[in-house]
Amino acid sequence: MRMIVVPRLGGPEVLTLVDVAQPTPAADQVLIKLRYATLSYGDVYQREGTYRTSPMQPGEAPLQIGGEGCGTVTAIGAHVTDLKAGDRVVFGNHMGAYAEYAAVPARNVVRIPDGISFEDAAGTMGQGVTAHYLAYDTGKLAPGMSCLIHAAAGGVGHCLLQLARLRGAQVVATVGSRDKAGFVERLGADKVILYRDEDFLAAVRKWGDGKGVDVVYDAVGPETLAKSIQATRVRGLCVLYGNSSGVVDAVAPMDLAAAGSIFFTRPRLAHHMRDRAEIQRRVQDLFGAMQDGKLRLTLNRSFPLDQVVEAHRLLQSRQSIGKILLSME
Repeated sequence: MRMIVVPRLGGPEVLTLVDVAQPTPAADQVLIKLRYATLSYGDVYQREGTYRTSPMQPGEAPLQIGGEGCGTVTAIGAHVTDLKAGDRVVFGNHMGAYAEYAAVPARNVVRIPDGISFEDAAGTMGQGVTAHYLAYDTGKLAPGMSCLIHAAAGGVGHCLLQLARLRGAQVVATVGSRDKAGFVERLGADKVILYRDEDFLAAVRKWGDGKGVDVVYDAVGPETLAKSIQATRVRGLCVLYGNSSGVVDAVAPMDLAAAGSIFFTRPRLAHHMRDRAEIQRRVQDLFGAMQDGKLRLTLNRSFPLDQVVEAHRLLQSRQSIGKILLSME
């Protein structure tokens, strides 16, 4: 079967298409014939080694890549009882999605309901679940609250915007182009800031009651974080959940105090998918909202597997609207 691997850490050009043996599912796994893999910045961090504490050793290469995909179950392990061959499924939190087949622990797999296509389901287990925990658990959004979402037209951002509106919160969204501004306005953003044309901190301070927002969601990092903290109202919450402009090495406690006794957190997806029950609950919430017409994960573009380098370049250009997929067909 065909698979994309990372033989060495680096830019998009290191991604390599290889032929490998089709995996066999272990007792607690299912074998999935993939239809799509969903690209995310987590894949970029894996490719670049962002979270590594030491260089990649010779025995580690090549690395598998891609933490989220969807397709059809073709075989099940001896201990799997709640899935069967032929089920349409989505999975996350398991490396190796950039491939035609993947053997995935059953705990990480969720059945796709009738009426939801693979294209619509793709993105729920990574980008969708990230947006879910950010809105429901980290920020605990509720009516009367407000939030600022950076990169609001991106894969996580546009889902988070919709969930924030479902939770009754007002949303200020930053985007980089007028096309993106129109997109997030149609999704229900209360205020849209083109960050290349105006200072987002000044715009936030002029909006609403002038005291900032209750929660800031920052997936950008060094380019925005200092002002994100200042855009948070007194005793509000600043959430750093991504690093598209680089890794934030430190946050000074006195900066948080000076900004208004701000709470700060850096959550990760794996800590919000701790067991099968939590995974199922989050994904079923997302599927329910999709079936009710209240949530749509917008597709930007689907690339064939052998164009993965171009797909990663588009993702890192920060010019895309919605999710980017790799197609195995």
